[in-house]
Parts: sequence; structure tokens; C-alpha cells
Amino acid sequence: MTSSLLIHALAGIPMVEPGDNLADLILKALDDSEWVLEDGDVLVLAQKIVSKAEGRYAYLNEVEPGPEAIALAAQCDKDPRHMQVLLNESREVIRRRPGVVIVEHVLGYVHANAGIDRSNISSDDENPRLLLLPENPDGSAAALRSSLSASTGKNVHILINDSAGRAWRNGTMGFAIGTAGFEALENRVGEQDLYGRPLEITEVAVADELAAAASFMMGQGDEALPVVLIRGAQLRPSALGSASLIRDREKDMFR
Repeated sequence: MTSSLLIHALAGIPMVEPGDNLADLILKALDDSEWVLEDGDVLVLAQKIVSKAEGRYAYLNEVEPGPEAIALAAQCDKDPRHMQVLLNESREVIRRRPGVVIVEHVLGYVHANAGIDRSNISSDDENPRLLLLPENPDGSAAALRSSLSASTGKNVHILINDSAGRAWRNGTMGFAIGTAGFEALENRVGEQDLYGRPLEITEVAVADELAAAASFMMGQGDEALPVVLIRGAQLRPSALGSASLIRDREKDMFR
């Protein structure tokens, strides 16, 4: 367990375009800021720049909404084309009300609007576009980790975060959608508490806690700080990604 963390938002990341090499952009920002990666560092990337680099755009003029999308749009006061994109990215619509649709994303996350976003992306009013989540965030994180390790010789960890609301509280916060190099969910069952009693059910969503801290540094508006360096986190190594963070449906008391 670490007693202190350094959390630093990297300046100098440009507006990302499809095909951009994120490893190169990050290394240049590190060089310009005179930071040098160390073993164990965590680089947290905002989902938007990963999606942008991977060209994960949907153009509304190219979308033909079906009957389900048209009905959902009427219920939620949304563009039917937008709703068709949302349905394409979802396994199931769980809740709906005007302005918000809660879905289970095809990747397993339960959150609003399938993670589809229109903020902080350029768009043509004549043909608006939406930004989707990466197709495989864990794969994106692993590829970036491999590239950075090859360039620097350092054992770094990668986390891709997004922001979402919570069922019982107001406001959004960061959460992990992709990880590489470390255990995203630490099982501490069997360890002792302060009084020597064994922990029975404790699991720690380490990746989500780091994602939230990084999200605070990134901001949600015009800050333009989509990459955060975290130093000092003592993480358990793992070749697995972030899937362990998603609760199995049969254990979900609210669906």
C-alpha cells in the first residue's frame, strides 16, 4: 500500500486525429516537460484521444434509423440516428427517460448513452459526428504499453478512463475501461484488518480509483489535458485487462 502518489497532467498533447501514434505524442510531451518515465509509472489516457486516434467516429448522415431507434428517440427526446448508433453499440437498453438512456454496452459496461459523446470533438453541422468508445480498450492499452516499453525500456502501466454517473449519487467521475500491466481489481479476501480479523469480501477496484484521480486532473471542459502520469502506485502485475471490474449479470441486484 502506497503512502503517497504523484499525479501530474501532461501538457502539450495536441488535438488527436485518426491515425495518430499516441506513444509518439506522449513521449514528445514527456520530453518537452522534462519528465522521464520510470518503472511502475501509470499513464492514464482519456478515452476520447484513444477513440480519436482509432477513428471511432459515426456520421449521422450515414445512419438509417430503424423502428426501435425511432421509438426510443421519441421517448428520450433524441435524434433517431443517434439512437440507432447507440443501439448498435449496446447489448440492452436498461433504463430510459427524456435526455438519458442507460444501456449495457457491447463491452459490458452499464452507463449512459453507451459512452457515445459529442463534447470536445469537432463536427460539421451539415453532417454531425459522434465519438464511440474504442472497440477493444484493453487491447488498445496493451498495444500502447508495448510500444512505450519498447521505446523507453521501462515497465509502465496503462489505464484508459472514461467518465460516468453513479446510481445513487449526483455527478460524474472517472472509471477504467481499459488496463494493461496491472491487476485492475485486487482481491484482498483473507488478509487481516486492523484488529487481526480476516477480510471476507473485500475487493478493491484499484483501476477505478486511479481513473477517478486522473479524471480530476484532466477536467471535463476545455482543459486539454488528456494524459496523466501517476507515480508511486504499488500495483500488482497482471497480464489480464479490466474485465474483472464488470459485475456478472447474475450477481447484479439492480437488473
